[in-house]
Amino acid sequence: MKIAIGSDHRGLAHRALLKERLQAAGHQVEDCGGPAGAPIDYPEPALAVATRVAAGRADAGVLICGSGIGVSIAANKVRGVRAALCFTAAQADGTRRHNDANVLCLSGDALAPEAAWPVAEAFLAGRFEGGRHAGRVGMITGYENSPRTGE
Repeated sequence: MKIAIGSDHRGLAHRALLKERLQAAGHQVEDCGGPAGAPIDYPEPALAVATRVAAGRADAGVLICGSGIGVSIAANKVRGVRAALCFTAAQADGTRRHNDANVLCLSGDALAPEAAWPVAEAFLAGRFEGGRHAGRVGMITGYENSPRTGE
C-alpha cells in the first residue's frame, strides 16, 4: 500500500517511528512532513497528504499534530478526504469499516509514538464494509460534490 505521512513539529517522533515501521511492513511511504528542528505549521503537511490521497497518488494518509484536531480539520477541507482523529485501534478499525476513512489523524500529545503504532496498524488493516454504511458515506460525498457546498 502507498501511504502519505506528515506531521507538524509536535508529531516528529511519531512520524519517524511510523514511517520506519510502515516501510518495514512493506508499505511504500511518502513523507510529506517538514524538516526536524524547525516549526512546521500543521496545515502544510495536512494538505500535502490529503491532496495525494484525494488524487489517488496515495492509498491512505497518516497525519500527526499536537492535538490531532488541526490536521483533521485541514485534511477534511480537501474534497474526497475523510480524515478521522483516532486514539485507539478500535476507533481506527471502526472508522475504516463504517466511514471509509482514508486519512488517519493522531495526537502527538495524547499518544506516545509507540502507542500510535497499533492505531495505525488497525487503520491500514481495516476495510470499508459498504452495505448500510455506503449510503451514509454517499450522503457526505453527495453534499461535498453539490453546487451548494460552501454556501
